Amino acid sequence: MPTPSDEEIYTGLHSLVRLRYKAGGFSYLPRQPVRSLLAGRKRSKLRGRGLDFDELRHYRPGDDIRTMDWRVTNRTGKPHVRVYTEERDRPVVVVVDQRLPMFFGSERKMKSVIAAEVAAITAWRVLGVGDRIGAILFNDQRIAEARPTRSESRVMGWLGDLAKMNNELSVNSGIESEPEALLDALRATQRMVSHDYLVILVSDFYGWNDKALQSIRRLAQHNDIISCMIFDPLERDISAADKLVVSDGYYQLEIDPSHQDLGERYEASFQSSLAHVRSELLRHGIPVIPVHTAEPTDRQLREQLGGQRILQ
Repeated sequence: MPTPSDEEIYTGLHSLVRLRYKAGGFSYLPRQPVRSLLAGRKRSKLRGRGLDFDELRHYRPGDDIRTMDWRVTNRTGKPHVRVYTEERDRPVVVVVDQRLPMFFGSERKMKSVIAAEVAAITAWRVLGVGDRIGAILFNDQRIAEARPTRSESRVMGWLGDLAKMNNELSVNSGIESEPEALLDALRATQRMVSHDYLVILVSDFYGWNDKALQSIRRLAQHNDIISCMIFDPLERDISAADKLVVSDGYYQLEIDPSHQDLGERYEASFQSSLAHVRSELLRHGIPVIPVHTAEPTDRQLREQLGGQRILQ
């Protein structure tokens, strides 16, 4: 369990549990406030529970007279009824990236910590509205799966696994980052989910390729997908740094970003990669929620998803 001074580098189960008190003011439902990044997306068949208006149509023998829309009937001169569908439980699966490229942060916290917090806040929010939540956790070596459940104790179990995976990250581990792990995690998600799931992918999308896109497209055929793109401000604006020290775990090298326009070239490469992933996802109707390391995670989710900012 990390000490308080370590919380910007690593997270722990206690920290992830505390986030349940901040898991409010936003929603992943298709119906969104106007300011939400999810507003205006294709109307999903995946909704919360209750009764939801589906369509207005001509009366048919056997229809319940109580569903008659008298205003439309009087206006058209033909009997019309309002058809409602029963809203179903929507299981949610959060896919969380804890690979070595996520072990980076120049401001408040590491990208890996922010990703874990997004997963925890999502889990508490989903449990809070009575739906099931599961997870696919992955790093450079393994994948851990937890099927959707409403059991708080089981959710605590995989949050503990997530914290453990987070604490295993180290530049001195001797483990090399595995770009194909993203594709492996997506394929594991395909095996877990069937129809009518909501999949929330939390990653920096290192290792993105055409196979990963194809896997996401197959998932999106019968499910909703939302992507939370994790990044650090320094990745977008490396010129803000005077000197940088980089390491492969064995050797260190000091870099001047202004030397031979190194910073500008790095930023252009990063922005190009980020824009490519984002455009591919949006082109296939998958919302992209950018989440960075410089502000509290819960505040960003509320603001991105149209909720009101809650002052702490």
